[in-house]
Amino acid sequence: MHLLLLHGALGASDQLRKLAAELEQDYTVHLLDFSGHGAQPFPDQPWSIPLFADEVLAYMDKNKLPQVSIFGYSMGGYVGLYLARHRGERIHQLAALATKFHWDPETALKETQKMNPKKVLEKVPTFAQALEQRHQQKDWKEVLKRTADLMTSLGENPPLTPEDYTATTTPTLVLLGDRDRMVSLEETVAAYQGLPNAQFAVLPATSHPIEQVDAKLLAYHLRRFFNGKA
Repeated sequence: MHLLLLHGALGASDQLRKLAAELEQDYTVHLLDFSGHGAQPFPDQPWSIPLFADEVLAYMDKNKLPQVSIFGYSMGGYVGLYLARHRGERIHQLAALATKFHWDPETALKETQKMNPKKVLEKVPTFAQALEQRHQQKDWKEVLKRTADLMTSLGENPPLTPEDYTATTTPTLVLLGDRDRMVSLEETVAAYQGLPNAQFAVLPATSHPIEQVDAKLLAYHLRRFFNGKA
């Protein structure tokens, strides 16, 4: 089975290499960086979920993959769900961890306030350094700005609605860490209940950052789901 791992906002595929190593003995694992992330150049157009979804399809076409299963972390899960909704014939199964499902202007404002480069440098300089290293030869401040613009767009016009969830039949595993401060239990359960062919699991002692997720525990849940044992 071909399994594609999708990173989150402000992230890159290198953050998923530990998880990939846990899964490579069971699946053919693929990693990609969305445009403007990692070593990929910025696109000529604004970031959007449809743009990232098209990049996934382009990767699949380039590698002659008619269908894949997807694990998406945070924004990557949202991209995966968008693909499952609009190109369901290409997505065999989908697992999403720490994905923010509910977007409105208030939510977007709350998240974009965290994207101020000056405040990031002042309060979390190690995070600024990590961003600079992760997004090779690109201005990390521009990465923050484009991410903030993406979130504003999500708040103003969410690409997925509750009606979209109801219409998505791809087998889906919805995962949430019990200590996630960005994604609420309420929005996650609402999305899970809206999806007609979904399962739900909570990872114990788990917060939002992917680096703090137990890769072995996550891999266990993914294998159980992808192998049809849940």
